[in-house]
This record gives sequence, structure tokens and C-alpha cells, in this order.
Amino acid sequence: MDWEGKSIKVGAVVLCMALLLRLLAGGLWDKMLLALTSPQAVSAMLFLETGRVVRPGGESQPVETVPTPTETVATTFPTVAEPTVPIVAEKDVQAVFSAADAALVEVRSVCGYTADVEGGLTKQLTWDLTGEGPTVLIVHSHGTESYENTENYQESSGYRTKDPAYNMVSVGDRLVQILEQGGIKAVHDRQAHDDPSYSDSYNNSRKSIAYYLETYPTIRLVLDIHRDAVEDEAGRQMGFSVEVGDKSAAKLMLVVGSDAGGLQHPHWGENMSLAVKLHAQLEKNTPGICRPISFRSQRFNQDLSAGALIVEVGSAGNTRQEALTAVELLGQAIIDLSHGTVSCE
Repeated sequence: MDWEGKSIKVGAVVLCMALLLRLLAGGLWDKMLLALTSPQAVSAMLFLETGRVVRPGGESQPVETVPTPTETVATTFPTVAEPTVPIVAEKDVQAVFSAADAALVEVRSVCGYTADVEGGLTKQLTWDLTGEGPTVLIVHSHGTESYENTENYQESSGYRTKDPAYNMVSVGDRLVQILEQGGIKAVHDRQAHDDPSYSDSYNNSRKSIAYYLETYPTIRLVLDIHRDAVEDEAGRQMGFSVEVGDKSAAKLMLVVGSDAGGLQHPHWGENMSLAVKLHAQLEKNTPGICRPISFRSQRFNQDLSAGALIVEVGSAGNTRQEALTAVELLGQAIIDLSHGTVSCE
């Protein structure tokens, strides 16, 4: 009886192996690989990593290395019109915050941590962004993101384009222009780190950020400029805007990472302190310009610097012109903080 049982088990194993080989020969393995590497699967994995609902643009391809970063430390911007918001740069004036300014700031935490808004506002910011070397770095982890196609640009996919005159690179160009008018030298990495591989975006931008921080030790502020993507119930892309005089500006949202996801991040407290100051200054200058600060469990490369933030400039449903107006206001707020801050209490 024992011999018969062993024979049955051996026969079952042989049969299973034969079926598996037959399925593999029929292309099952290729289909499994295709499913796991499909844009939908990549999008799902990105949601688990970043918490953002995204629509991948184009096919993902593995990227082994990042090209030498393409920087801009210049004042010529052929694809960007002159700013429409007057820029004011007061010499050696520190911004002043009090605990009462906490009413200007709203933080939405999805990481389980609570932000100390009052403490962040009243903690002194000791920097001078108007020094000799570059003090601000602007990068784009998702550089091909774009807006409502009101300018008839060529899309690489929905709400995305590889044309730097119409994607997030052009928004970064405007911000550099504003900062330089306020006496702040900025380095602009004009690479689209999500092209050709969206899933490698943050790995690619991480290498670039590390390169610039090593090359320019004077950098104190690192801004990763994005645009958000939010759909309404009908599946249409929404826009967030506020009226500024006779113009419409896209709303801004600061994103602060943390170590809640389990990765080392020694700077998140300092980044949050900076975020609440910048948010409060923006609201002082232009009430209603900000959406609540998004406090997240992912790092978003912000562990590389004690002054690193993601800035979501509007959403896919906004226009690029609204985004350009918004970063003019962002630039002014940074100029207002360029000599540091003090507390009046």
C-alpha cells in the first residue's frame, strides 16, 4: 500500500510538471511578465510608494544611469514671457512670524505624525539666499507633467509633453527668473527625470540632487516642482485656482516627507518648519493661494537636505499661464524669506 501511495505521488508530480511546461510553452510566462510590467501595474506600484493616483505617460523602460545634469544658471529664457507680478526685494529684511500666524497654516497629515505648526513658525530660520554662489536648486522629478492644452502643444500622453516650453521645465524657468530678479542665484536642472521611465523618476532626480549639492555647497533650498492630478466624479481633471487682481493663479501645495515609511530621514522636522513658514508667507502675501500642506510618509529625496520641499503648482486641470502666475507669487514669498526669519514672541 505504501508503494502504491508513493507511485501515485510521483505520478501527480510528473503530471503537474508536464502541465506547467505546456503552459509555459504556450506563452504564459511572457504574459505574466507583460502584466507585471504594464503601465497599469506600474501605476499601482507608484500609488503604493507615493500615495498619488497617476496616469503613466508612455511605456516604461529600465534606466541604468542618469545623464550629466543639464543646469541653467542664466538670465536668458527664450520661451518664457516677462513676469506679470511686480517683484519686491527688500535688502537685509528678515521675515517676522508669531504663534498667531499658525491660523494661516493648515497641515493634512497622512503619515500618522502631527506637525508642530506654531513651533515651526517661531523657530528662527538662519540663512541668506542672496549670497555669491547658487543658493536654490530647482528640479523636476516629473518634468513631463503639463496642464490643460490651451496652447496646442504636442502631448506625449494625456496632460504630459516632452516639450520643455510647455511642461514643468517652463514653470521652473519662470521661477528662476523671479528669484534672480530678487537677488537669489538659482540652479535649474531642466531634465525631465520621468522620461523615458516614470517608475525611475525619484531615483533619477535623487542622483541629480546629490550631484548639485556636492557641486554647489552653497545650496540651502531644494524645490522639486510638480503639478498635481485630481479627478472629479466624472473622471475630469480638476484645477485649483485663486483670483489675484485681474489674473487667475493656480493654487500651490507644499508636500513634506517623513520617516514614517521606515526609511531614514533626519531632516523632516526642519523641512516641515520651513514649509509652514513658506506657506504662511504665501498666505500673508496672497490669501487663498495655498492648499493645505500634505504631510506624507515617503521621503521624496528630502532626506538629502535640511531645506527640501515638493511644490505642487496647481493641477492638471489648470492652465500653464495660471501656473506661471503662481510661481511668480512663490518666488516673491521665497524672496521675502531670503534673509531668514525671527519670532516676535
